Amino acid sequence: MRIALLAGETSGDVLGARLIKSLSKIYPDAVFEGIAGQEMQSAGCQSLFPMERLSIMGIIEVAPRYLELRNARNKLIQRWLDDPPDLFVGIDAPDFNLYLEKKLYQAGIPTVHYVSPNVWAWRQGRLKKMINAMDLMLTLFPFEVDFYKKHAIRAQFVGHPLADEIPLDADKQSAREKLGLVRDGHILAVLPGSRMGEIKHLADDFLKALNTLHQKHPDWLFVIPLVNDAIRRAFTQYKQRIAPDLPVTLVEGQSRIVMQASDQILLASGTAVLEGMLVNRPMVAAYRISALSVAIIRFFRMIKSKYFTLPNNLLNEYLVPELIQEQLTEKNIVSEIEKQFNETQQQRAYRETRFDEMHHQLRQNASEKAAIALRDLLETKRKTNKREQQG
Repeated sequence: MRIALLAGETSGDVLGARLIKSLSKIYPDAVFEGIAGQEMQSAGCQSLFPMERLSIMGIIEVAPRYLELRNARNKLIQRWLDDPPDLFVGIDAPDFNLYLEKKLYQAGIPTVHYVSPNVWAWRQGRLKKMINAMDLMLTLFPFEVDFYKKHAIRAQFVGHPLADEIPLDADKQSAREKLGLVRDGHILAVLPGSRMGEIKHLADDFLKALNTLHQKHPDWLFVIPLVNDAIRRAFTQYKQRIAPDLPVTLVEGQSRIVMQASDQILLASGTAVLEGMLVNRPMVAAYRISALSVAIIRFFRMIKSKYFTLPNNLLNEYLVPELIQEQLTEKNIVSEIEKQFNETQQQRAYRETRFDEMHHQLRQNASEKAAIALRDLLETKRKTNKREQQG
C-alpha cells in the first residue's frame, strides 16, 4: 500500500501525522510520501518538497512564489501519474491541492480531500473546482456535510482530532508546572502566529498592546510560544525595536500547553483559535493581510460568513472578539483584553458552557474515523473495479 499525502501548513501537518498513525494500524506495511512537515515526517512520511514554502497567507502574497509552487505541483502530478499511488489525500491547502486532486482523480487514482475549505464562509467559487475532482471530502465540522450535499459532493463528517486530544477539562495548574511557570498570578498567552507573514502583520500591534498592559497590570505574566527558530528570531527583532524592556517568557513550541496554562489568550486567527476554544479560555483573535489582498476580497465580495473565527462560526455567536484589519490596533487589543478580564462570572460561565458543548460535538475519534473512511473507499473501489473486469 502506497499512500500520497500533501499538507501545506502546521495545522495540516498535525492532522496528517495523526491520520498516518491510524492508517498504519489498518495497513501495517503502507509507505507514505508527499509534502510533509516535521510531524508527518516523524510519523513516517517522506517529504518531496519543503512544506514551509506552501505556508503563505493572503492573495497577493502568493505571487512571488507562484512559479515555484506551480512547478512543484506539476512535478508531483507527473510523478504520481507515472507511478500512481493507491490513494491520494490532500490535507487542507485548497489552493494547492484542489487542482492536483482533480488531475489525479481524472486519472483514476482514489482521491480524498481532508479538511473542507471554508467555502461556506468565503470564495465559494472554489466549489466549481471540487465537482468531479475527488472521491470523498472528509469534514471536521458536522454542518459542512449538508452544505456539500447541496452541491453533489460526497462528504463525511469525522470530527476534529484536536477535540480528541485536548482533555475536556484542561488543567491549568499541571500545564503551569510542565512549563515551570508560577502557580498563582494572571497569565496572558500570546500567539502571534506560525507564519512569517503573521509575524510581519501582527507583532507590532501585539507588542505595543503588551507594553500598555504591562504598565497597567505589572503583575501579569506574558507567555509567548514560538513555533521555530526562524519565527523566534523574527519576533525577537520586533521586540527589540518596539518593546525592548517588556518582560516576557518565550517558549519553544508547546502552544497548546501554554494556552492551557493561561487565564486569557491573545492570538492570530486560525486553527489556534479552535484550540483556544477546546482548552476553554477567553480569547481575543486578530488577523491582518496586505491592503491589496483585502481590497480584492472586498471588491469581489468573497466573504459570505457572518464571523471570521471558527468558534464564532460554529456556535453562530460572537464569543471571541475579532480584531480584523483596521480594527487591529493597540488600543482595541488592550480594550478587549481588559473587557474579558473584568467580565462577570455569569458571562464567563456562559461562554465556557458553549465552548464545552462544541468540544463534545467535535470529539469523534477523528483520525481513526478518517482512516476507516479511507479504507472503506478503497474497498468499494476495489469491488467496483473487480465487477467491471468480470463484466
